[in-house]
Amino acid sequence: MSSKSPILLLVTGGTFDKEYNELTGALYFKSTHVGDMLQLGRCRLNTEIENLMMIDSLEMTGADRETILTRCRKAKSKHIVITHGTDTMQQTAVVLGKAKLNKTIILTGAMIPYKFGSSDGMFNLGCALAFVQVLSPGVYVAMNGRYFPWNDVRKNRKLGIFETAQL
Repeated sequence: MSSKSPILLLVTGGTFDKEYNELTGALYFKSTHVGDMLQLGRCRLNTEIENLMMIDSLEMTGADRETILTRCRKAKSKHIVITHGTDTMQQTAVVLGKAKLNKTIILTGAMIPYKFGSSDGMFNLGCALAFVQVLSPGVYVAMNGRYFPWNDVRKNRKLGIFETAQL
């Protein structure tokens, strides 16, 4: 991968970027933490962060997924990482996968918000950044140190992990 071509990081929200309101106990969105995470992780990759939306993936619509697809189509970068809520990450991966873009696209997220301090988000983001550099063009989900093709992944809600869909 050329150092002149940045990895495009598309932010869509999800648990990754949720904040905790200490007064009401509610989770909400303020701004993305991706830049802070890259800095804290001492990332030296050429990246470009773009905030597409800040929503819970359970509230994501078909129009939102089309917005993500359109942005991926228009991106000059051939390497894209999308931060996404885990509840519907697989549905977005299907939309992107069926489009057959000639790009390497990785969707990743977190089960615990970054702001909680014990988040899996840093690890998942680091893995996604590594995978996007070495995998062949296609759409993948990167969670828990593993990657899965868009058409062979599911969230195991009982275990809180991602796994192959064809078990």
